[in-house]
Amino acid sequence: MQFVVAFLKKLPWVQIGLLVGGLIIGLVWGYVIDPVDFVDATPSYLRADLQEDYLRMTIDSYRVNPDPNLAVQRWQNLGTGAQQAFSAIQANPQSADPAIIKNYGELITNVLSGQPAPVEDSGLTTVQMITLVFGIVVLLGLVGYGALYLYRLLGKRGSGEVTPSMQAVEMSRNAEKTNFEQLGLAPPITQTMTTYVLGDDLYDESFSIDTQAGEFMGEYGVGVSEAIGVGEPKKVTALEIWLFDKNDIKTATKVLMSKHAFNDPAIRARLEPKGELVVVEPQAQVLLETATLQLLATVVDLEYGHGPLPTDSYFERITLELAIWPRQG
Repeated sequence: MQFVVAFLKKLPWVQIGLLVGGLIIGLVWGYVIDPVDFVDATPSYLRADLQEDYLRMTIDSYRVNPDPNLAVQRWQNLGTGAQQAFSAIQANPQSADPAIIKNYGELITNVLSGQPAPVEDSGLTTVQMITLVFGIVVLLGLVGYGALYLYRLLGKRGSGEVTPSMQAVEMSRNAEKTNFEQLGLAPPITQTMTTYVLGDDLYDESFSIDTQAGEFMGEYGVGVSEAIGVGEPKKVTALEIWLFDKNDIKTATKVLMSKHAFNDPAIRARLEPKGELVVVEPQAQVLLETATLQLLATVVDLEYGHGPLPTDSYFERITLELAIWPRQG
């Protein structure tokens, strides 16, 4: 369940909402507000029985007004369905004069004998039109999202702006990992450094646990659990560490709290349902265990923020080392 929650947290919900909203607006505009008007269509779009009725009226009109040009034009309006309709009329003349039907057929044969056969109209059906419109709207949405992403990316690079998340990545890269073998421990399956920096309001890291053969064993991660105060950036006072084991029905979770939050009864009451509460201290270690996995989280670096809020109430930055081992016994 934690894996699903972590995956959902990482989805770009704002962009997805904009895309879905664009699709809805486009469809409403194209089919309700300003739909396409299909006018001056030929009888080739009619059903076969209606095409037959049209040709009967054409033959009856030809009896009264034997204009060859008009007769041929009306025949051509039926497209490829003209011959089928004429054969049906020949087989069942009803009230029409068979002689007029024969004369009309001879006229069409004589006039069109030197012309190429009419090509069936390739007009789009309603389903095809909906599919085409939907595809265009999706394409425009993707292009727009890509353009916005590039604009933001190039804008940040061009301005030289260093975002909190970029600072966090650099801090994690420069942090020295623990050599557990020198401490007499087996090397971990995976070992990761992760850093939260004030201003990274979307901080939420997750990592996969795989064997050397590529077999999936689980996931682990850390994200914002609680903030205090108002305004931006978010003042994070607690982080949530979790460990998901595919062989365990429960996800192990512990909450790393600032000193102020740990001593605040109201904050503790809100966070206790999430897992064991632990106060953050430099170089402190927190152990999470599941059926087959162990996670050791070490507070590598810690600095509290300085502002109008209570002392030691929110993190300016915090770097954690997360190491995973198989659980023995």
